Amino acid sequence: MKRPRISIIAAIGKNRELGKDNKLLWHISEDLKRFKKLTTGHPIIMGRKTFDSIGRVLPNRVNIVVTRDDSFKQDDVLACNSIKEALEKAESVENDEIFIIGGGQIFEQIIKFADRLYLTVVEGGYEADAFFPDYSKFKTIVSSQNGESEGLRYKYVVLER
Repeated sequence: MKRPRISIIAAIGKNRELGKDNKLLWHISEDLKRFKKLTTGHPIIMGRKTFDSIGRVLPNRVNIVVTRDDSFKQDDVLACNSIKEALEKAESVENDEIFIIGGGQIFEQIIKFADRLYLTVVEGGYEADAFFPDYSKFKTIVSSQNGESEGLRYKYVVLER
């Protein structure tokens, strides 16, 4: 039996910026719609800080949170102590595609296992304290036309190892 594809989905700046003070740097409506369309029906793995910043369980997805806090309990969330455990839980409920949605520490730990990256690359440099890991070993398979939202220019890029 083949294992599911492990995909990372993120919006990043040209210098791989992800966020600051546990918040996204942008609010791009079209990107959020794309995120929902791609991840709905699949397990999503995230760190506890990312879960806290979202503030709720994302519907129609198995929400898996990686945390070192053994007391972390949340309805409709599978809590795991490691990336390995999170991937095992996700694979037990999915045979197509698993999405990793953040944050920076989780991306750093999991990128070596990732098969595909769905990136929204926002033009310009931004002040950040969380960054996406180096992804130079991945090759672009799809790059879309540039989009623009509220003065932000961006493009969607899909890469594979």
